[in-house]
Amino acid sequence: MGNIVTAINLRKYFPIVGGVFRRKIGDVKAVDGVTFTIKTGETFGLVGESGCGKTTLGKTLIRLLDPTSGKILFDPEGNLPEDPKIGERINNYDISSIKGRKLKSLRRYMQIVYQNPSTSLNPRMLVKDIVAEPLVVQGLAKGKEAEERVLQILERVGLAREHLYRYPHEFSGGQKQRIAIARALITHPKFIVLDEPTSSVDVSVRASLLDLFKELQKKMGLTYLFISHDLSMIEAISDRVAVMYLGKIVEIADPRELFNNPLHPYTQALFSAIPIPDPEVKRERIILGGEPPSPANPPSGCRFHPRCRYAKDICSKQEPALIEVKPGHYVACHLY
Repeated sequence: MGNIVTAINLRKYFPIVGGVFRRKIGDVKAVDGVTFTIKTGETFGLVGESGCGKTTLGKTLIRLLDPTSGKILFDPEGNLPEDPKIGERINNYDISSIKGRKLKSLRRYMQIVYQNPSTSLNPRMLVKDIVAEPLVVQGLAKGKEAEERVLQILERVGLAREHLYRYPHEFSGGQKQRIAIARALITHPKFIVLDEPTSSVDVSVRASLLDLFKELQKKMGLTYLFISHDLSMIEAISDRVAVMYLGKIVEIADPRELFNNPLHPYTQALFSAIPIPDPEVKRERIILGGEPPSPANPPSGCRFHPRCRYAKDICSKQEPALIEVKPGHYVACHLY
């Protein structure tokens, strides 16, 4: 199994401007030196507290945001077909700096499903036009052909022909998310960023959406980056999980290993908050001291050391590298 996405020392900074002349006075380091791979056909979970840079990382990987530095290798195995418009394959090279027609052609292979479908769907457009828009923009189909392809993909996500001529406000939250999923799938992408796709729907709908994601992945050969705060969702769908803290990935492992034996102190604190559905079983609750540091002024060394109960002198001076401490289990901590 090859790697469909590889991030190498990836950074995304947002400038802070101030003063009368609105000059740059600093940076918000939303993603700061991240390196990891996503294997073809897997679901790669990404978890962390609000503001740690999860969504920024996902958007940067698919070039909705331009990276500040680093590399993004997309589908280096060469599985993408040749694009007839530019006469070359969109693969086997760094996509972090491509622009123009190459970037537009790349869009069809990398898509995103946003957290809130109510804000990501145009309220003035019919469903048939919302879902068909990527086809029209990419020049893949139009008119009757586009409508037929829209109907096929809507049926695949659990909707029907009767939904083609309705507006988004006429649907429930779960149905809106299915429309957003259909729009993302209409160009038959290879890689999809799922940015908390179940957080805006009822608990009863979440299980059906997870089943839908798994079914679509199997039938269409999809690869997911699944971003979520909900650890139960991450555990249920992910093949591997990365834990992010203040712009850095601090731990990567498969879900069973990570949930049963978290190694990084931040991961341990995060998982200690998961409630156990048994009143007689008690779990040690790890309470982190202080507030999360600002990404505009992160601590030196290990970014977690001001809140870590195991912090040593070296933690404040030297940044730990993400190393493999067990087969497939990577941790960035001076304890290992």
